Amino acid sequence: MASLTLGIFALLSLLIFWRPSSPPVVISSPPLPTPTSSATPGENPGEEVDNVLGHLPYAEAPQSELKAITPDGRLRMRTAAANEFLQMQGDARAEGVILVPISAFRSVQQQNQVFFGVKQQRNQQVRERAEVSAPPGYSEHHTGYAIDIGDGHAPGTNLSQNFETTAAYKWLKNHAAQYNFENSFTRDNAQGVSYEPWHWRYVGDRQSLETFFKARSLNTSSQPAPAPSNP
Repeated sequence: MASLTLGIFALLSLLIFWRPSSPPVVISSPPLPTPTSSATPGENPGEEVDNVLGHLPYAEAPQSELKAITPDGRLRMRTAAANEFLQMQGDARAEGVILVPISAFRSVQQQNQVFFGVKQQRNQQVRERAEVSAPPGYSEHHTGYAIDIGDGHAPGTNLSQNFETTAAYKWLKNHAAQYNFENSFTRDNAQGVSYEPWHWRYVGDRQSLETFFKARSLNTSSQPAPAPSNP
């Protein structure tokens, strides 16, 4: 009888003090963040992106509207721009200044080689390449209004910022506006493109002005406001 009583007491003690073991704790990893697209630097989210690395989009000029500006016909511009350039070139020559056309109209296909071909040769990053050359579809040369100019007396300065030291550049700076040409990428231009003293564009008719309206507006708005005059 005593042994039975002890057995019952032991069983009750076990039931009172026994607790089921806690389930294993599972530590889950936090979810990976979902990739999101970021806006182009300097633009507001949702704003239409109309430039690539500072370069604005331009349509390719129709072949029928292009006129040769070199004897071999290799370099061409829109007719109005070509006529003005040839007049400007002749007038400069009369003053002993040799304006040499280096590059004029370029198709999108040609610009593809200029941008990506040279980028590969020089082992450049896309952004680095865009500082000195427009991606295809975004070059002023597509329009038939843009031209790269060199100095016949200083060919070593062609397509370099040293061109600004030449007689050709100084002549252009003083006279190009008379022929409706302007330097596209001046120092500290609003588009953020590297300074190109050799690159000029024609803005002498309605179509050319409409073509470059956005680019010209950007650079105009970036200029400091004139100081108020004294009363």
